[in-house]
Amino acid sequence: MKQVPAAFGVFLLAAAVSASVQAQQNTPLPQDAAAEEERAKDAVDLDQVIVTGVRTPKAVDKIPGAITLVSREEIQHTLLVTEDATAVLARTVPGYAESSQAMSNTGETLRGRIALRLFDGVPQGSPLREGGRNATFTDMGMVGRIEVINGPSASEGIGAAGGIINYLSKVPEKEGHETTVASRYSSQFGDDSAGWKLGVNHAYKQDNVDFLGGASVIDRGISYDGNGRRIGMNTSGSVSDSEAKNLFLKGGINFGESGEQRLQATLSHFKIEGKGNYIQVEGCRYVDEDCPVPVTNTSERGQIFGQKAEFNDFKQYALKYTHGNFLGGTLGVDAYYADQAMRYLPENGDDKQLVKVDDDFDEADRIFDQSEIVTEKKGFRIGWTRPELFNVSGLELRTGIDLVKDTAEQRLALTNRLWVPPMEYESKAPYAQLTWDIGPVTLSGGYRREDGDLHVDSYTTTAYRNSVDVQGGGVQYKENLVNYGAIWRITDEWSVFGSYGEGFGLPNIGIPLRNISVPGQSVDRIADIAAIVVENTEFGVNWRGQHGSFSASHYDSETPFGTSLAIDPNNNDFILTRAPTRIKGIEVSGDWRFNEQWKVSALYSRIRGKTAFWAAAPNGDYGAGGLNKPMGVLDINPDKISASVTWNFLPNGNVTLGATRLADRHLSGSDVRDFDGREFEYEENTYGYTLFDLGVNYETERFGKFSLGIENLTDKQYILSWSQLEGFQNYWAGRGRMVSITHTITF
Repeated sequence: MKQVPAAFGVFLLAAAVSASVQAQQNTPLPQDAAAEEERAKDAVDLDQVIVTGVRTPKAVDKIPGAITLVSREEIQHTLLVTEDATAVLARTVPGYAESSQAMSNTGETLRGRIALRLFDGVPQGSPLREGGRNATFTDMGMVGRIEVINGPSASEGIGAAGGIINYLSKVPEKEGHETTVASRYSSQFGDDSAGWKLGVNHAYKQDNVDFLGGASVIDRGISYDGNGRRIGMNTSGSVSDSEAKNLFLKGGINFGESGEQRLQATLSHFKIEGKGNYIQVEGCRYVDEDCPVPVTNTSERGQIFGQKAEFNDFKQYALKYTHGNFLGGTLGVDAYYADQAMRYLPENGDDKQLVKVDDDFDEADRIFDQSEIVTEKKGFRIGWTRPELFNVSGLELRTGIDLVKDTAEQRLALTNRLWVPPMEYESKAPYAQLTWDIGPVTLSGGYRREDGDLHVDSYTTTAYRNSVDVQGGGVQYKENLVNYGAIWRITDEWSVFGSYGEGFGLPNIGIPLRNISVPGQSVDRIADIAAIVVENTEFGVNWRGQHGSFSASHYDSETPFGTSLAIDPNNNDFILTRAPTRIKGIEVSGDWRFNEQWKVSALYSRIRGKTAFWAAAPNGDYGAGGLNKPMGVLDINPDKISASVTWNFLPNGNVTLGATRLADRHLSGSDVRDFDGREFEYEENTYGYTLFDLGVNYETERFGKFSLGIENLTDKQYILSWSQLEGFQNYWAGRGRMVSITHTITF
C-alpha cells in the first residue's frame, strides 16, 4: 500500500467517488428518476442535487470533492451560440481547457490531465490509443446535464487521471407523449459558411413504461476568422465542412412490487463526416524570406486525389437492470458494447511515406495518407449498495466488480498499412466503498483492485521508424488504489471538505509502440507503456445561500511516472514524454441572483505544472530529473476567467451576455544532467484573448421558442492558445463572429 499524507490521519476511511456512471433512471426506486432530475435542476440547493456519477445517486453535499454540475439550461445556452461539443465545458468548468473548436479535442484537459468521458456509463474512446476525438460522440441536444467530478478517481479503473466527465442523456419527465422539434440556421455571412440543424425528440411516459427517441442532422459550412479569412482544416479533424447524423433510443420498464425493479435498453449511433470540399493551405508564423507576412492556415476549394472522408463513427449499446430491494440493498447490473472508429484528414508528412525520407528520397514519390483508429469495448458491471449497514445509522456500503475488454489499433487507410498494432486490454476490478453520515459530517472511503492484462502481437513499424520488427508480448497492470475524505456541513449554508484520491490510467500506449525505431525491441520491455498512477490531495469550501452560491478549492496532483505532450523537432508531430509530473491549482466559482430579473455567474482557474526534462535511464545509469520543466499549453490551460449576466426582461424572455478570458502566460525552465553534463532549456509564451457571446430567448405560447445566438460578439481576431505552439501544420486562428437563429417547439 502506498504512503499517504499524514494530514489525513483524521479521516478514517478512503474516498470513494465511484465513476461507473449510471443513467439518470438508476435510483433505488427507479420510478423516481424524473423527480430526481427535476430536483437536480437547481444547482444552488446542493442538498437536493443528486449526482449519478457514483454507483448510486448521492447528494452532492455528501461528496468530499469539487463537483461541477452543468445544467440543461447552460447546455442550451451554449447550443444557441455554437454546436461545438466541448464549448459548454470550456465556459462552465473552471479546470477545463480551451475548446479546440474542432472534431479533435487535442489539448482539452481537465486540471492538466486527460479526463474520462462517459455517455450514460459507456467510456468514449480508448485509453490504449487516445486519438483526441472522444469528445465528439453525440448530438449535444440529447444531453440532459453533465456532471464533472474533478480530480483523479480510481473508482472507474482506467482513464480518470484528470477526473470524470459524465454526460447524461435526457429522460422523459411528463406523463404521456411529448415531441420536440428543434431547427437552427447559422452563418458567418460568407458564401460557404452557412450551417443548419434539424432535430426531433420524442418522449413517452405512462405508468411503468418510458421511452426517449431522438434523431438529428447537422450540416456545417466552412469557418472564417475575425479577419474574414477561411480557417484551415484541422489535421486532427474539423467540424467545418461536415455533416453529422445522430440516432438515440432509450426505453425502460419498471416492474415488480412497487416498481422496484427496472430494465432499460439504450442504443446510440452518431456519425460526423467531412464533406471533402476543401484542402488545407499551410500558413507561416515566423518572418523570414519565405514568410514576409505571418499568416495562419487557410482552406481552399479542392480535393486530394484518392482521399477518403474523415469521420467519427460511434456506436454503443447498453442494457441495465436495477433492483431496489435486493438482499436489503440496491442491485445494479450493466452490460455494454461500443464500436468506435475515427479517421483523420490526409497528410503528406514524412511519417506517412512508403519509404524513409532521406537524402535519396524523390519528392515526386511523396504521398498523402490518412490514419484511422478503430476501437471496440465490451463491459460488464455489477454493483450492490446496502444502506444502514449492520443497522448503523448513516453507514452505507457499495461493492461490486467491473469487467472490461478493450481493443484498439491504428492503420494508414489509403495504403492499408499498420501504424499501431492491434492491442487488447482485459481488466477485472473489484471494489468496496463506505460512506458514513455522522450528523453534519460525512466520512467516505474505499478500495479498488485494478487487475489488467495487455496483449500486443508482433508487428513491424513504418518506414519512418526504420521498418523494425517488434516482438509482441504481454504486460500486467496490477494496482491497489484508495480514496478517502470527509465533508463537514458547518451550517445550512457553509461546508468544507478534504480528500485524498488516486487515479489510474494507461499512457496512450499506441504512440510509444508506433515510435519504436531501434531493432531488437519487445513490447514487454518498453518502459513508456507503464501505467499512470496519480495521487491527488484537495481541500475546499462551499457556500450556498438563498440568493447565490460560492465554492473554492485547492488541489495538488502528482505522479512519479506521468505523461506530458511535446513536439518532435524532426517532424513536428506529438510525442509522449514519460517523467515525474506535479500539478497544482486553485478554482473559484459562484453565482448571485439579485432578483427574479438579474443573475450573474463567474469562475476563475489557475493551474501550474512541472515535469522533468528527462526520465530515468532504462539501464539505471541515472535517475529522473527534478521538477524543473514547466508543463505547457498542450497539457495545461492558461489562467481562465469566465463570467455571464442574465436578464429576464419578460417572464417568457431572457438575454445572457457571457465573456471568457484566457490570460497571457510566459514559462521557462532549465536543468543540467550530472551524468553527462547535458543542458536542457524550455521556453513557451502564449498570448491571451477575451471572447464575448450573446444569447436571447423568447418563448411564445403558440409558436414555440425563438432564440438568437452570437458567438464571438465583437468578431475578435485571435490565435487558439494551443495553436500558438509550433507543431505540424497547426497554426490556426479561432472562429470569428457567428450568428445563429434557433426555433424550438414542443407539442
